[in-house]
Amino acid sequence: MSVRYENDEETRRANGFSNSTYKSIFDQIEEGSEGKRIFIKDITYYLLPPDQQPAKLAPSWDLKKRGIGTEPAVNGVNGHSNKPPFPYSTEGEPGNPTIVPKALLEKFHFTFLIRDPHSSIPSYYRCCIPPLDKMTGFYEFYPSEAGYDELRRFFDYTREAGLVANRIAGETHDSVNGGADKPEICMIDADDLLDDPEGILRVYCKSVGLEFTHDMLNWDNEEDHARAKAAFEKWKGFHEDAIDSKDLKPRTHRKAARTEAEWDAEWKEKYGEKAAKVIRDTVDANMADYHYLKQFVLKKP
Repeated sequence: MSVRYENDEETRRANGFSNSTYKSIFDQIEEGSEGKRIFIKDITYYLLPPDQQPAKLAPSWDLKKRGIGTEPAVNGVNGHSNKPPFPYSTEGEPGNPTIVPKALLEKFHFTFLIRDPHSSIPSYYRCCIPPLDKMTGFYEFYPSEAGYDELRRFFDYTREAGLVANRIAGETHDSVNGGADKPEICMIDADDLLDDPEGILRVYCKSVGLEFTHDMLNWDNEEDHARAKAAFEKWKGFHEDAIDSKDLKPRTHRKAARTEAEWDAEWKEKYGEKAAKVIRDTVDANMADYHYLKQFVLKKP
């Protein structure tokens, strides 16, 4: 739905996904499951209209086939032709902030990962300037792509619509309270994960119904490296450090507290005064959403 590739047909076609639709991707997920649970890491920003526009269901859904009772609007590959990708010429669902029908969202067990904007925003900015921009293909930084607003609104919807229960992973609770048959709130802060990978993963695994093993913390073998590089081939430049890593262990020093002035000085030194101002404005615009979501992070025993 972003306008980032709107006038860049060459890049759209080069990545091999120019004919994909929301429906085709979800169908691939369903067809590939073969009765197993599939783990998917994705960005909520891709499921909500940009700039808080009212949500409309993606035109590619074959809603009648899925038993939802509405004919899809068909007009070009993704339901539009020679127009910005959004808004769609369809209707939305009351209360649903996404372009995905609730009937499909109900099939997923949602967990959430957040990161302090002081770290995530400059990290993303770095991917949109030389030298990384030549790898990523992102030659402009869009503050609207930070994604915190979208994540917060979707998270609230999962609670309001009963997609998750009103209880937090790792928290002592009465099994009768908050919908025992629904997934609990499982929210992880990246700093907590980096400080205590095993402790956080143990609670995470219990929350999503997996058995924790220490193998989850180490992927230093040829098969795992090859799999990771193939999976992230589409997003060159964004995940190089992770792809070249071999394990996840506690960082030697916890993240030191910094004043806002110290953050500003670091960004100015690395990126220049003008860029530091853009980063500062973007960080400030997303801190309230980050702090709101942080209230729900999982609790370790």
